[in-house]
Amino acid sequence: MNIQAMMKQAQKLQKDMMGAKEKIDSMEFVGESSLVKVTVKGTKEVVKVEIDKSNSLDADDLEMLEDMILVAVNEANKKVDDITDKEMGKFGNIPGLF
Repeated sequence: MNIQAMMKQAQKLQKDMMGAKEKIDSMEFVGESSLVKVTVKGTKEVVKVEIDKSNSLDADDLEMLEDMILVAVNEANKKVDDITDKEMGKFGNIPGLF
């Protein structure tokens, strides 16, 4: 294989990888924990936090609610990581790329 063919192949791979990453970045992922639902973009930016208003919470429940939000955000972020690993894994392991 000559150097030009290798460069073309590398450019196509880079384009395909960037397309996959853009697709993931545009997706939304939802993490849920009891009374809380958190939505994040593929960039891991939190875009929405919903608290189930059918249950009334008093001040004592605030700490528990904070923990539920933490769990929901982490679950949503894990989904982003899982999809990113799955989609980007088909391009091979290129350290430091994403």
